[in-house]
Amino acid sequence: MKMRKFILYSLFFSPLLVWAGGGWTQDKGSGFYKLGQNVIIGTQYFTPDGSIEPITTISLYTTSIYAEYGITDRITGILYFPFFVRSTLNEERLSTGQLVTRGDAFNGLGDTDISIKYGITKGKQVALSASLTFGLPLGTTDGGETGILQSGDGEFNQMISLDAGTGFGNGIYANANLGFNNRTKKFSNEVRYGFESGWSNGKLTGLIRFIGIKPIGEEEAPGNVNNGVFGNRIEYLSFTPETLYLFSDKIGVSLSVGMAFYGKRILANPNYGFGLFMKL
Repeated sequence: MKMRKFILYSLFFSPLLVWAGGGWTQDKGSGFYKLGQNVIIGTQYFTPDGSIEPITTISLYTTSIYAEYGITDRITGILYFPFFVRSTLNEERLSTGQLVTRGDAFNGLGDTDISIKYGITKGKQVALSASLTFGLPLGTTDGGETGILQSGDGEFNQMISLDAGTGFGNGIYANANLGFNNRTKKFSNEVRYGFESGWSNGKLTGLIRFIGIKPIGEEEAPGNVNNGVFGNRIEYLSFTPETLYLFSDKIGVSLSVGMAFYGKRILANPNYGFGLFMKL
């Protein structure tokens, strides 16, 4: 079977809405910082028509820093920086020993997001905020000896989004998100949407997050020919259960697993996440 040119990028990543993110902004001088590790071992692929087919095993290990800092009570600066990305391709041989696909590996930086969030209704029952995100193409589109391993899509994108969050009492909260992602280099623009709900008693938190991407506009041939998760016209709806636990007033850990209801041009395997976070 021919190896397709794709690999997964922290597909189900989003901020932790209990202490940071969503419609809420940080207070001036306060912050939220997370060291995260995401792992996916891809053995299946959502084709462009949404069906699933087996593939040669590829894996992606992403180590990242996520940070929020309250510049003012209404303005929060946000950084997502995948400072170490390792992608691998398994060797594949026939039962006769004939080499079908040779193994490969690549280490490097990943595409980085820098955002500014403004709290429109700071301190109200419904926390409404607007964000502007710049996606910096620091990743590689042709890594490894085979040239098919990726840690980014090679295009500079800009996204505007709105979040609305509220609490219902007894530690229950919910947040909804809608965004428009403008992509360059002939990549299709995207509508991004999401919903999250959870419960927290201050130390232990459980939540479930739904995230979707829908490409819009006419399809063109992007400059990056290695299509896939970093490629053009990716589409999916995912859900991610997550558990967080605070060891102290400031430090805690998180565990998550992201899965997809459906997808197109994307890996069809879970994305496992672990994080160590601090809130100041």
